[in-house]
Amino acid sequence: MMQALGRRYVGYVNRCYNRTGTLWEGRFKASLVDTENYLLTCMRYIEMNAVRSNMVDHPAEYRWSSYAANAQGTKDPIITPHPVYLALGSSAETRQKAYCELFRQPMSKPLLREIRQALNHELVLGCEYFKDRIEVAMNRQARLGQPGRPRSKSTQGGR
Repeated sequence: MMQALGRRYVGYVNRCYNRTGTLWEGRFKASLVDTENYLLTCMRYIEMNAVRSNMVDHPAEYRWSSYAANAQGTKDPIITPHPVYLALGSSAETRQKAYCELFRQPMSKPLLREIRQALNHELVLGCEYFKDRIEVAMNRQARLGQPGRPRSKSTQGGR
């Protein structure tokens, strides 16, 4: 049923907006994020996507961005400030100034690569300690592994 509904919706959108193809490329991907250390970094990464794509010159210009709410105080009923954002300052004005400051310097290429790698491979984004804790708690790989097939137990002993 959901597949049929999705197909009809895509057809509807394509007719309305005179476009072709799928609405979403690839499958859904998600990463667990170390809130304390990486949430604001991820917010900044998302807010800057339209700028990196040369759609706008500044994140405030992008209609679908939450930058206007976070940095300029524009009321948006669908945005609920995260506690990490609220911790940027004791007043709305202080938080907005602090949020703007996050955008003064461009993100480094290694940080962009780390975020993209975590998302593309559905890995954990965070500090090493956070990744260690997640690997133990979830019994799940939190880092990119070595390419190729895992070595068999008999060949790991030096044979």
